Amino acid sequence: MFTARCAALLAFPIAAAAVPAAAQLSPAEQRIPAAVEAETETVEDFLEEIVNVNSGSLNVEGVRRVGQMVREAFEPLGFTAEWIDMAETGRAGHLVLTHEGSGEGKRMLLIGHLDTVFEPDSPFQRYELDPDDPNRAIGPGVADDKGGIAVLLSALSAMKAAGTLAPADIKIVLTGDEERPGSPLDVARRDLIEAGRWADVALGFEGLSVDADGLEYGTIARRSSTSWTLTTTGRQAHSSGVFSDASGYGAIYEMVRILDDWRSDVREGNLTFNVGVMGGGTTAEIDDRGLAISSSGKTNVIAQTAVARGGLRTLTPEQDADVRAKMQAIVALNLPGTDAELVFSDDGYPAMAPKEANRALLGELNEVSRDLGLPELGEWDPARRGAADISFVSEYVDAALAGMATDGGNSHAPGEYVLLDSITRQAKRMAVLMSRLALQPRD
Repeated sequence: MFTARCAALLAFPIAAAAVPAAAQLSPAEQRIPAAVEAETETVEDFLEEIVNVNSGSLNVEGVRRVGQMVREAFEPLGFTAEWIDMAETGRAGHLVLTHEGSGEGKRMLLIGHLDTVFEPDSPFQRYELDPDDPNRAIGPGVADDKGGIAVLLSALSAMKAAGTLAPADIKIVLTGDEERPGSPLDVARRDLIEAGRWADVALGFEGLSVDADGLEYGTIARRSSTSWTLTTTGRQAHSSGVFSDASGYGAIYEMVRILDDWRSDVREGNLTFNVGVMGGGTTAEIDDRGLAISSSGKTNVIAQTAVARGGLRTLTPEQDADVRAKMQAIVALNLPGTDAELVFSDDGYPAMAPKEANRALLGELNEVSRDLGLPELGEWDPARRGAADISFVSEYVDAALAGMATDGGNSHAPGEYVLLDSITRQAKRMAVLMSRLALQPRD
């Protein structure tokens, strides 16, 4: 088991690893690289164990079991654990781990998730090493986000061994429904938001962004994600009268007008509004999940109803409010004989808006990378990442930084993989960064 092996490792002093001559690591920080490397096999074994337990978002028992395994791994490091049951949202719950430090340094919120997109009926269920590349581990959720949990465990274990964890005030929130959030969302994310109000800094431990050239990036901003439903209506009548004052244009023409005006008149930087499903005719009804539309009609009958549902992604609250107003204004310009209604969902992910404090935190991480002799991280384009749990707390903390976990690929698909050496690399970066944050006075 991880806990026994980890305890054995921590019983031995860790020698300082070789670092570049120009590095400005403190004596305690110099012990971190060797501490990370000493437990590499242990952390990889732990990753294999949790990957081999199915924790699809709807697998309540599986998510709870992984939560218990994680709890048993972190408690020897001095964390107290609390399981937040989420039966009222139809999900398993969340694991909150707390480390009480000196109370003087930056309060850190570390965010990840226990669940995966792979439910028990998926054929993709087991962890394995790529026979052609032993650095590549394949398995459901191995990168998203069980690899992130492995980075957390490796970093915090190294801090413990190096003596830098003691002063650190840390809360870890590992949600059990990130891939398919429970409803209502204000309940499902209530405890995460409470932790965000407590924290000074938030760090998101989902996958590291890496470009085609292998260059690594940090994420200082993420767009929102919400859904909308557009319903248009017209006068059902014989098609020979279409476009006339008496019969009007019908629901489908009104739908097309609105969608095309959005496309041509509302587009701007970092904004997307996708149409995911659409149907229209004499009748058109969308199901309770908003995923399927049943419609029927005849070629000689003007369409009476049309329905479309899609997604909206914005970078800031201001952009979100402005875009919604523009979309509604276009909706109100009805063609003759038609009407339209646009409704935005209440259960959406907010934006992690860019701010200079986030960029400054990335700068601190790059200083850490330089001191460790590792490459610096660039600033990732927010339009290239989806929404995430860190967005719920970014407005409350002084600074937030996402994408702090592993390098991998094929997320959400059979063949998902993680590059194992990225666990070690990221653990070193994050352990030193958190060690420094723990010593920075609160504002």
